[in-house]
Amino acid sequence: MPRRPSTPLLASLVAVACLGAGGGAVAYATLSSGNTVVKQVTVHQSEPVASTASNLSVNAIYRRAYRGVVEITVRTGSGSAEGSGFVYDSDGHIVTNDHVVNGAQTISVQFWNGKTYDATLVGSDSSTDLAVIKVDAPSSQLYPVSLGRSADLQVGDSVVAIGSPFGLQETVTSGIVSALHRSIDSLNQNFRIIDAIQTDAAINHGNSGGPLLDANGSVIGVNAQIRSDSGGSDGIGFAIPSDTVRTIAGQLISTGQAKHAYLGIALANSSTQARVAQVNPGTPAASAGLKAGDVIVKLNGHAVDDVSDVRRTLGETPSGAEVTVTVQRDGHPLDLKVSPRGEKRVHVPGATT
Repeated sequence: MPRRPSTPLLASLVAVACLGAGGGAVAYATLSSGNTVVKQVTVHQSEPVASTASNLSVNAIYRRAYRGVVEITVRTGSGSAEGSGFVYDSDGHIVTNDHVVNGAQTISVQFWNGKTYDATLVGSDSSTDLAVIKVDAPSSQLYPVSLGRSADLQVGDSVVAIGSPFGLQETVTSGIVSALHRSIDSLNQNFRIIDAIQTDAAINHGNSGGPLLDANGSVIGVNAQIRSDSGGSDGIGFAIPSDTVRTIAGQLISTGQAKHAYLGIALANSSTQARVAQVNPGTPAASAGLKAGDVIVKLNGHAVDDVSDVRRTLGETPSGAEVTVTVQRDGHPLDLKVSPRGEKRVHVPGATT
C-alpha cells in the first residue's frame, strides 16, 4: 500500500516541540498530521478503581475492529492533512474529529483493504471536537464498530487505540485508562470539553478521530489530543468519551448540527463551586428566576461541586427537558424549575451555559 512522504509530518513534530519548550508551558497537541496546535488542559479529579471484567487480547480486539477503522485525508486551501475515523453505521457514516475535517474542501476515506472513496461532511460540532462524514460505499466495505458506554469505564481498564499515525494505517497500540473526567479545550473555538478520557496508549499525529476501544472491542472514546513536550507520544493522551459521541453523532446525522441544552447563565471561574456570575435576559434561566450570586448546589437532585458538574449534566440533558436547579441564595436552598432550550454553541468571551 503506498505511503505518503514523511517530511511534513516531521516538520509538524518540530513545531510542537518548539512551542512546548517555551516558558515551561505544558503542550497539548492535536493528532492530525499537518495541523498541529498547542493547547492547555485543566485536570480535575478522577476515579480511583479499576474494573475486574475479563479482557480480550489486543489481537482479538484488533481483529474485531480493524476493518471499521479508516484513514481520512482532507485538502484545504492551505494544503492537506491526515487523520483517522471509524465506521459508525451501515449507511456509510463515519465519526472523526472536527479538527480533522475543519476547512476541508475535499475529503477522502481509505479503508483497511486500500479502497478509497470520496466523502462529504454531514455535520460537525467544534464544542465537542466531533464530526460525521459520509461515504457512498458498498455495504461489503462497511464494518461498523460498536459504540460502548464510557460511563462504565474505570481507571485501570485496558484500552486499545487503532489509527493512522504518520500515515501508517491500522497501527495498534495498547494501554490503560489513566484517568477519567479530565477537562480539555476544544481546538477550533476554545470550548471546554468535559469528561475526557486520559490514556497512556501511544497515540500520535494522524491518530485524531480514531477509536479508543475497550476490552470488548467497543469504542469508548475518540482520540483527540496528547500532552507532549516532545511533539510525539509521551504517554498522556485524551479521547472524547463515547457517551458524548453517541449524543452528538446522532444529532449530526439527523439534522446536520448539534444543539446543546442552554440555560443562559455565565458561571464564575471556580474549581470549588458553581456560582452564577450573570443571567442573560430573555433566557430560560431568567424565566425560571435564577439570579447573579446564586450558587448551584444540585441539578435534578445530583450534587454539584463545580462548573464542570453543571456542564456535564446539561450536556446529557435533552433540550426542552425540565431541570430542577437547586441553588443557595442568601444562605437558604431554593429549587427552581428550568427548561433549557437547544442551541448550537458559538464561542464568545465570557461564554454562557
